[in-house]
Amino acid sequence: MASTTTLTSTSQAVPLTGTSVLNRASTSDSKPKSRFHIPYPESKEAERQWQLEQMAGAFRIFAKLGFADGGSGHISVRDPVQPNTFWINPYGVHFALLTVTDMVHVDEDGNRIGGADKLINTAGFIIHSAIHQRRPDIHAACHVHSPYGRAWSNFGKPIDMLNQDSCMFYNDLAVYTNFGGVVFAKEEGGKLADAMGPTKKNIILQNHGLLTSGGTVAEAAAFFIALERACHCQLLTEAAIAPIGSQLKKTIVSHEEAEYTKKGTGTPEVMYMQFEPEYRLVLKETKGDFLL
Repeated sequence: MASTTTLTSTSQAVPLTGTSVLNRASTSDSKPKSRFHIPYPESKEAERQWQLEQMAGAFRIFAKLGFADGGSGHISVRDPVQPNTFWINPYGVHFALLTVTDMVHVDEDGNRIGGADKLINTAGFIIHSAIHQRRPDIHAACHVHSPYGRAWSNFGKPIDMLNQDSCMFYNDLAVYTNFGGVVFAKEEGGKLADAMGPTKKNIILQNHGLLTSGGTVAEAAAFFIALERACHCQLLTEAAIAPIGSQLKKTIVSHEEAEYTKKGTGTPEVMYMQFEPEYRLVLKETKGDFLL
């Protein structure tokens, strides 16, 4: 199937003069509204290809950021044509080598129904299958063993609303504290999905790491990068105030301000645009070899 990705910008074109070029427009209730819309393809078949391309691109970005860790880590995307099935990466292939044609299409029982004829990670399948079945609103999920997410997960606590970027996760971050080893049991996957509840898209897995999700691969991947960096910031902040005699204290963003900031920085459209520049860069650097 031909690639749906081009090297042109996906931002909406606006006249150069005589009109506002701000990325947000004011509304009647004085709340700024994003002027960007996620460019969904017209057909479900084209949407499938588009999401697989972004999935492969996300792995390349994660590899650049140092998230690859042997055979660990997975991204899944619900199939737009057959919504009760999903695509996931093969086991044991480095993130920096993954391409669209490497992805495996599986059903709810882990049977291959398309894509590459390769094995997939059992624990990854159990986790992602449970999430896709419990949450119809989630179309993509990312779980990789990133360094700062793993480190902060050891405390079994959420992050504090320390800054604007942390507020992307205001009331949108769960914590799963029942670590039971590598997830090989279907029940464990269900418990993890239950911990996310009916609305939250992101979760810290105690003694394990991070998992993020969204309506598109771009949203889920952008949330993952942002949460990894938020965990890094949290660890740096905790280290700064830890020494005895330190005069430093954390200042936490208020609930009202955090809620307002979340609405402006943590929406599907904004997260898509957080991912877009990273995707465009890796597309140029690799000359699009992951699209094959």
